[in-house]
Amino acid sequence: MNGILLIDKPSGWTSHDVVAKLRGILGERRIGHAGTLDPMATGLLVIFVGRATRAVQFAESQEKEYFAHFRFGIVTDTQDITGNILQSSDKTITKQELYAVLPEFTGEISQIPPMYSAVKLKGKKLYELARQGLEVEREKRTVTIKKLDLEAEREGDFLFRIVCSKGTYIRTLCHDIGQRLGVGGALSALRREKSGSFSVADAYTMEQISEHSQNGSLESCFLSVDSLFSEYKPLTLTEQQKRKCLCGNSFETSVPDGTYRAYADDGSFLMLALAKDGVMSTIKSFFEV
Repeated sequence: MNGILLIDKPSGWTSHDVVAKLRGILGERRIGHAGTLDPMATGLLVIFVGRATRAVQFAESQEKEYFAHFRFGIVTDTQDITGNILQSSDKTITKQELYAVLPEFTGEISQIPPMYSAVKLKGKKLYELARQGLEVEREKRTVTIKKLDLEAEREGDFLFRIVCSKGTYIRTLCHDIGQRLGVGGALSALRREKSGSFSVADAYTMEQISEHSQNGSLESCFLSVDSLFSEYKPLTLTEQQKRKCLCGNSFETSVPDGTYRAYADDGSFLMLALAKDGVMSTIKSFFEV
């Protein structure tokens, strides 16, 4: 079984929980995902199965879109409302105050990964150290916030639509804005709605996946791995080019320089390929070996 599954992750599940459950349902060990979601978060988790796991690295780098609830006036050790409250403030933040600081958090910004994260330091995940009551110095990382739109205010929370680069911690974004406002902030809800060209509107719940498994219709849930590369032009290889491709060798081509989706004449997806100076070579292959 090979391909991409779009899963609508429920709250309370880790991304690893989803992978573990799918391994049991699908009977396949080769399963990976692009972009971890915290247990509290819901929404789109892009799952790669079988040979398609070779595409995870490409999906991880794609832009993500979130709908997030920011609660100002508290600071927690996890930067969301599941953590222990470290500080609180009774000051009420107005929309005008919030609008005034938002430009500072758009475009390229620096973030310090939270202690409760899977970032590794000397082989240990930060959350493992945090659970021991330890806090260590972390290096700043640069991320890009393409969109930070305030859409509503509800029951004391400010609701944002956020489009950002890989590696962005929405919890940390909320925390940092709260610090800038002088009252603190903690993420109260998060839903990932898009990852690259994939949307949660097309995703399946875990219950639906189980039902399809029982009905023998799981194949209908899968997207082909080449759907991840729809921005690139398709190219059908000649039989000779295909043979070289299957051996991992480069070959001559007459197409313009660029990146291509390469197919066999039967329509099967062979590889993501790079053409340069009349030679085509493999970026990543996806045929079964």
